[in-house]
Order: sequence, then structure tokens, then C-alpha cells
Amino acid sequence: MIEIEIPGFGNLSLQHLVLDYNGTLACDGKLLEGVRERLSVLSENIDVHVITADTFGLVRTEMNGTPCHIEILGRSNEAAQKENFIRTLGAESVVAIGNGNNDQLMLKKARLSIAIMGHEGCAVAALQAADIVVTDINAGLDLLIAPLRCKATLRF
Repeated sequence: MIEIEIPGFGNLSLQHLVLDYNGTLACDGKLLEGVRERLSVLSENIDVHVITADTFGLVRTEMNGTPCHIEILGRSNEAAQKENFIRTLGAESVVAIGNGNNDQLMLKKARLSIAIMGHEGCAVAALQAADIVVTDINAGLDLLIAPLRCKATLRF
């Protein structure tokens, strides 16, 4: 569990990290450099879930050897499927990271949400739903590895 006390934002007790794959962890279906190592570190304290429509069909191959649960979505209403996944885990214990239109509902539902403005861009809806916006996934994961960074960003 990752616990963070943030004045004005509240106390966080995060048990689950839910990540979009394409545009967040990967570009054109290929896992970005540095992600596997960071997820390995985080998996010691939090359950890691990758949720994706798997547009390029590479998520299982690319994530092989990475300590995480992979959830492949059906091809319709992906945003609602992601939101329901967060709800099933218990939204108050979830940090979600994404970049796309289909991530906006999960970002709104999760207790802490991070939008990635990476190589594939970031949908405005995802940007507006997030608590924090970062320029790449490694910066987002580093916020959780060094959680006082979240406190510095979110406190009132």
C-alpha cells in the first residue's frame, strides 16, 4: 500500500495502480523504456493492473515478465469498462494513469488520477479529469515511487 497525507486533498491509502497501455505505458504497442523497472519497484507496495483494448495486440508480449495483472477489454464502450474496473477494485484505493478519451471516466472515478501527455498526446477529457498531469509515464510512476512529490503538487 502507498499512503500519502496531503493537506487539503486528503489522506490516500492506495492499494491498486490501474494503467492504460497504449499512449500511457507504450507507444505504437511497444513498452516505453524505464517502465518495466519502475513497475517492478511499485509492485512491491501496490497491485499493478494494466487495462487495455490492446489495439496493437502486443500487451501480453511486451509486459511479459512484468509483475502485473492484464485486463483486455471488449471492443465497445471501453470508457465504461474501465470505470467499472475501478469501481470493482474499490475506487478509494485506486490510482489511475491514462491519456485517452476512453480513460476519462476511470480518471474521474479513481481516488488519485494522473494524465500522461506523452508521444501519443493526451485527450482534453483525460486532462480535465486528472488530478495531476505529467509529460511522460516515467515521471508519473516516479510520483508514486517518491510519494512526497504528490504531496508537493496537490496540497492546498
